[in-house]
Amino acid sequence: MHRDNLVEADVVPVVRDPRKVRRRNVMFAVLAAFVLLAALAAGIDWLLWARYSESTDNAYVTGNIVRIAARAPGVVRDVAVIDTECVKAGQTLVQLDPTDSQIALERAKANLVQAVRQNRQSGFTNAMNEDAVRARTVDLDLAKQALKARSNAPADIVSGEEFAKAQANVSLAQANLAAAQNQLAAGRALVGGAGGGGAAGGGDSQSGARSGTEASPAIADAAQQFRLAYVNLAHTTIAAPVAGCVTQRSVQIGQPVASGAQLMAVVPPAQLWIEANFKEAQIRHVRIGQPVEMTSDLYGSDVVFHGRVDGLAPGTGSVFSMLPPQNAAGNWIKVVQRLPVTISLDPAETAAHPLPLGVSMNVSIDTHDRNGNIATAATRQRVGSSPVATDAAMQQADAAVEAVLNAQ
Repeated sequence: MHRDNLVEADVVPVVRDPRKVRRRNVMFAVLAAFVLLAALAAGIDWLLWARYSESTDNAYVTGNIVRIAARAPGVVRDVAVIDTECVKAGQTLVQLDPTDSQIALERAKANLVQAVRQNRQSGFTNAMNEDAVRARTVDLDLAKQALKARSNAPADIVSGEEFAKAQANVSLAQANLAAAQNQLAAGRALVGGAGGGGAAGGGDSQSGARSGTEASPAIADAAQQFRLAYVNLAHTTIAAPVAGCVTQRSVQIGQPVASGAQLMAVVPPAQLWIEANFKEAQIRHVRIGQPVEMTSDLYGSDVVFHGRVDGLAPGTGSVFSMLPPQNAAGNWIKVVQRLPVTISLDPAETAAHPLPLGVSMNVSIDTHDRNGNIATAATRQRVGSSPVATDAAMQQADAAVEAVLNAQ
């Protein structure tokens, strides 16, 4: 009993400092207010912006790579560009030795001239055959008149031998006429049914021979061979089909190249886009035409690129892989798939800040406007190749063929 009283006597009641209590309560109140404000701000941000934004860093710059190949075989005489050099459309890249092509063109021109002259000769031959047909027709008419005169004469005036000779003359005239007609038909078939204008009237014969030029198979074939040789000669100068930067240059001076051999590549900076791989749950509200903001590790967050959703791929990457996954197995595990989304870029921004192919991008799509289409891609503005080399060469080849034909 004595010991219990001593223990109770040693217990001293703790008295809390009111100032510390108030300070602690204020701190807890400020912390609670800060948490509430942060939660409120996060909620407002989610309601107004975050729930309408889909982002991914699985995005890369993609573009067209124009392969430059030799259209005709030859030996490289000059290489006018180097790697990373930017070129204009139509600018000369590689010059091949044109000697063989020039010789082939001259031979094709000679063959065309020969075909034209042979066609003209056939025209004059047909004119001669027409004259022969008319002459044989006159001979037949005279033979028939002689036979008719002898058939009505009395027997004491015209002997039987003379009458038989008149009949033989008619048969011979008919045979000669048939031979002349067949020869004329054969000549007309050779030149496509166009005959000459006859020896009389040199201008008519020239126009008649010229009129059968285009219908002659020999001239048509020779003209095509001439065009082919002309185009092959033009292909010895290899020009850039688009404006861009040169890369993967593998051709050297003095190197023999075959037709179709790849020499280099040109990357047009105006034909770039972004391929962003979003998870399948992220594209629920993605639509064609929605605005997109992008940043690149190359320039940092200070440079923001703008674009729009241009299209959605019709399938995931796994579907088009070489070995598509087989999900019919019993130990199936669900794997979230990603769908490529094509995003167009602003040409003015890419011109100010060029983007190399393959660099990674951070992409954020604003999905406020969800009225667009998800199935049909928008019409992307393409920058096509300039009509150099082939088109110009064909036009010049046609003009050269016409000049040769008119000169004959």
